[in-house]
Amino acid sequence: MRIIFAGTPEFSLSALNALLDSEHTVIAVYTQPDRPAGRGRKLKASPIKERALEEDIPLFQPATLRDEDEQKTLQALNADLMVVVAYGLILPIEVLEAPRFGCLNIHASLLPRWRGAAPIQRAILAGDAESGVTIMQMDIGLDTGDMLHKVTTKISADDSAEQLHDRLSALGGKALMDTIKQIEDSSLNPEPQIKNGDESLVTYAEKLNKKEAKIDWNDSASAILRQINAFNPWPVAQSEWDGKIVRIWRAEVVHGKSSQTTGSSVDITTSGIDITTGDSGENRDELLRILELQLPGKRPMKVADFLNSRPQLKEIGMEFVTQL
Repeated sequence: MRIIFAGTPEFSLSALNALLDSEHTVIAVYTQPDRPAGRGRKLKASPIKERALEEDIPLFQPATLRDEDEQKTLQALNADLMVVVAYGLILPIEVLEAPRFGCLNIHASLLPRWRGAAPIQRAILAGDAESGVTIMQMDIGLDTGDMLHKVTTKISADDSAEQLHDRLSALGGKALMDTIKQIEDSSLNPEPQIKNGDESLVTYAEKLNKKEAKIDWNDSASAILRQINAFNPWPVAQSEWDGKIVRIWRAEVVHGKSSQTTGSSVDITTSGIDITTGDSGENRDELLRILELQLPGKRPMKVADFLNSRPQLKEIGMEFVTQL
């Protein structure tokens, strides 16, 4: 097949690489325009642009695909299929209908659950037992098209958003190739997301907000752990201690009771810092054990390294502000 690929972030790379390793031909790559990044705010190319340049594939970076001239350029490519993975631009009907087999999208959730911008993080935050990727036939709605193929993966208690992201990215590339083979074999069995008008299974994954990263120690230990996992590597869960904003990168839930106020340390060892939460009272027995944290201007560090220069904390303890 002659395939147009549209994607921008690192999540898209597995799918592009799968196509490049196949018998199909990627005739063009679309990605977002270069954006300012870093302290110097210099323009930075997307991972997909860098890969396209390595392979000398014709590259397009329109600011919009609503422009008629841009649509004519894409239509003139005479593609059999367009594969879209976290591209970041809306595709109008003129683009959706341009390829012979339309446009496929790899979405990082088990649709119709978690349509929208941040499905990986929202699945972790909600405590979902599993996630996955859905290959979808794109239409003009927001992640509303018919489902062509699904692959699932379990979400473990220590899965960070970064770990789940990488796993789903790899699964997406394989699922894409399986779907393209079904197109070639005429064996696809499209499944509508909404059956009999029942939209009860539809949920939306809203874009992440930095304010969500603030820890409320009155929440349960499990809820705080999901927050820490979901916001690793961005925006990173955080709390105030000793007048400083401390970012918490890794933690776990452990058994333990305490009558101390929430946000207080119960035990501090090189294995971790045990903090009281809303689940640490008489009738509950869960603490949050911090395993890796970061102080302002410093790199993330394990608790053992954090305590090397602060051995007194083992005696005097730590008190986090309950809510920023």
